[in-house]
Amino acid sequence: MRSPSATAARIAAVAILAAVSVAACGISSTGTPSTGNQAGPSGTPIQIGISLSKTGDFSADGLACLRGYQLWANDVNSHGGLLGRPVKLVVLNDNSDPGTAAKNYTTLITQDHVNLVLGPFSSLLTIPAAQTARKYGYALIEGSGTAPAVYNTKLPNLFGVSAPVVTQMQPFARWVASLPASQRPRTAAYAMVDDPFADPPVEAAQKIIQAAGVATVYNNSGLAGSTGKPYTLPANPAKAAAALAADAQKVAAARPQLVVIGSVDVPTVAAFINEFKQLRFNPQMIIAAAGPDQGQQFLDAIGTGNAEGIMVPNGWYGGFQNALSHVMVQEYIARYGGTASDINADVAEAYSAGQVLADAVSNVGLSNKKIISFLHANRTPFNTVQGPVLWNQYVSGQASGQNVRAAHFVFQWLSSGHFVQVLSTSGQASQDIRIIKPVWSSS
Repeated sequence: MRSPSATAARIAAVAILAAVSVAACGISSTGTPSTGNQAGPSGTPIQIGISLSKTGDFSADGLACLRGYQLWANDVNSHGGLLGRPVKLVVLNDNSDPGTAAKNYTTLITQDHVNLVLGPFSSLLTIPAAQTARKYGYALIEGSGTAPAVYNTKLPNLFGVSAPVVTQMQPFARWVASLPASQRPRTAAYAMVDDPFADPPVEAAQKIIQAAGVATVYNNSGLAGSTGKPYTLPANPAKAAAALAADAQKVAAARPQLVVIGSVDVPTVAAFINEFKQLRFNPQMIIAAAGPDQGQQFLDAIGTGNAEGIMVPNGWYGGFQNALSHVMVQEYIARYGGTASDINADVAEAYSAGQVLADAVSNVGLSNKKIISFLHANRTPFNTVQGPVLWNQYVSGQASGQNVRAAHFVFQWLSSGHFVQVLSTSGQASQDIRIIKPVWSSS
């Protein structure tokens, strides 16, 4: 049977979800406006300002976010626009720098006079972005700033749509703790760089794993009982690789059966793995905060044969069983090529932020003050390509902008370069999961 087109699938998904949500509460919760305006949007464009890292350390993720925002805007405009008007993205490059991100949002709001803003990539840039947006009374809906430091600001205009990073390794930790003693690793190492995104999930996992009786033989968290502290990587790539290799050597010398890496990207985790290969150190389990989710880039960095058994947490993946996600994946492949497993989760994070913004505008219009109030008061989860989104009610400054209904998963590379979801939010393992990673290969 011939597969339906992306357009047909999108219309079907939107129609189904819209019908369900309208019956429930009168809120669209689809993120894609009604298809009633068949002639297309018209009038003055609604300008949405975004600062993204097109260059610098976060450029790969920043460009993935840009694709997500562009896919979302194209969908909105193909379905009648927002309030019947076309959406226009105004994107400035922050070069992965927090100060530049803050200046960019000031420019977008005070000089470009954008109607709305969406978030940048990374927790590091989200904080100054949200602070600047608040100064001018703008809501900031974002998908990539999920570190505790972001939520600790308790900014009333900040709304994160993705899973808080501190929770993301918990399914893995709970699974390890649930293993019978004969399969559970006896020792573990926790190695991390100084990063607000990479470190919190490692520290949260360590508490659960230690409580299950797994002895810590190496830990550079800087917390009580640690054998070192996280370090800021040198800007020079060669020096950074050397620093990571030195840390990997310390981990290997401790001979842990489980290694938990607080990595920030492919080069970070690849430096550890490639050093382990050189030392012929083969831990039974490896999970990394970031890097293994980057598809072919990760496979190229360590060799496809060496990826098998390595795990990574994430809040979204290309095979996520969600109607809106399925449509977005089809559209992404049609536009950029590749397969579902090649799609960076940053794409879905950005797309989801746009969906929530569209829902808010559809309900209360372009007033940022009304958008902020609406998002705090709404008690019905929004549907996005990443699943449900809902925040705690903002009372006396107690809300934090965390999505309390976010889904999150753990993925594992299996044989022949297959990337598979093996653990769910509850820690329930699939039959595919590999408990013991195979030894390193030459490929």
